[in-house]
Amino acid sequence: MAALSEIQALLGDPPFNWSDAAPWTEMEREFGIEFPADFREIMNAYGSIQINGQLYLKHPAGHLLHSLGDTIRGDLDLWREEDMAEFLPSPVGANPGELMPVASATTGEWVFLRVPDEPSSPWRVLVQELDSPAWTLHEMTFSEWLLAYLRGEDVTVCSRNFAPDRPFYEPLS
Repeated sequence: MAALSEIQALLGDPPFNWSDAAPWTEMEREFGIEFPADFREIMNAYGSIQINGQLYLKHPAGHLLHSLGDTIRGDLDLWREEDMAEFLPSPVGANPGELMPVASATTGEWVFLRVPDEPSSPWRVLVQELDSPAWTLHEMTFSEWLLAYLRGEDVTVCSRNFAPDRPFYEPLS
């Protein structure tokens, strides 16, 4: 699993540094899922941000204008619609093998965490390209996927054209 320190080396120091578990606990209780530790660690460090003017990541803290819980609620409704569900390899939700929407990009991609089939199995990242019926399952954790994105690797969402010199982020206001 990629370390937060590797992400910080590319993206810069995190400004958020959230330590209260309550928003995660409430959101996880609502959705019936415990999000992977690496995802929580990254979101707690950076909060709700946009990376490279392209990728939106959100934190569940309720006081934020851009809350992960609110976003997931709306995205689950969207992806459960019959005409949208056909673009995914499995249903959205919190059951094993289902997909939990956690991020989106200005370029039309949606990022999902695939719920492991077994509790001991790792979480994986699936990216759906909204402008086509294509999706890609990346056999990597969220932190590995984000690190690859920040390095400019093609992980379905590609940052090379958005951050040719160096990755950057800005807080969502």
